Amino acid sequence: MHDLGRLITAMVTPFDDSGCVDYQQARKLAVALLDSGSDGVVISGTTGESPTLSTKEKIRLFSEVKEAVGNNGTVIAGTGNNSTYESINLSKEAIQQGVDALLLVVPYYNKPPQEGLFQHFKSIAESVDVPCVLYNVTSRTSLNMSDETTIKLSEIHNIVGIKEAGSDFGQITRIIQGTREDFKVWSGNDNETFEIMSLGGYGVVSVASHLIGNQVKAMIKMINNDKTSEAAIENRRMLPIFNGLFTISNPIPVKYALNKIGFQVGTPRLPLVSADANTANQIDLILKQYKIDLHLY
Repeated sequence: MHDLGRLITAMVTPFDDSGCVDYQQARKLAVALLDSGSDGVVISGTTGESPTLSTKEKIRLFSEVKEAVGNNGTVIAGTGNNSTYESINLSKEAIQQGVDALLLVVPYYNKPPQEGLFQHFKSIAESVDVPCVLYNVTSRTSLNMSDETTIKLSEIHNIVGIKEAGSDFGQITRIIQGTREDFKVWSGNDNETFEIMSLGGYGVVSVASHLIGNQVKAMIKMINNDKTSEAAIENRRMLPIFNGLFTISNPIPVKYALNKIGFQVGTPRLPLVSADANTANQIDLILKQYKIDLHLY
């Protein structure tokens, strides 16, 4: 299976002043992210405001970004939702646009049992021939996929890893221990990357890498080179921005930050709103503490 990369950015979806998807800015942002440390991007994930994107918008985003990125980085399409049928159809459409892999979130709202989760992901994976990455994010879905279910799913050849944002380090440890050697575990939270990689995780699907990608990449390399003490220092240094980008619902803070540094991505779509004055002030103070790696073309 193709190596999807250790540092993957969960990319925001840029909107123009009228609230339409700005595909040209999306292309520019994807390229800029690769130029500032990212190995790949997730399109239409949580940070990309997938619930408010139409199917037509998603398909065009997949196409535009993959065309812009080419073979210089991986494009992972967020195609999972709480309908197995719709997830399969969107996954097939995404593959036609040339994406490298799929990100499949734990179904939300309908709260299936663990067997339902297994059958859901198994059905999607068996309908496609590209790598599939599971996504466990309990705070968003109100449903945890157990380590037993993840381990069982890892036996399916094209389910290649999981983005774990459940913040249960015991569960994550059991997943790393119980899955095949080439099954990857990515941190789903920037402020947990150091700990998860220290347990044997592979990398991170990051939000902070919009701004400090090279710095996050450097910490990952330190961990891989057994420079744990140096990596710990870097992790502590970056914790304020890791945490600051989640003071309110993602992607409100990171969109504000990108606009602030001069890369226009517009405001979030309702029901999300722009950053309030207090959040904006907090982000302003945080940005002053860091060198910004993102290239502004």
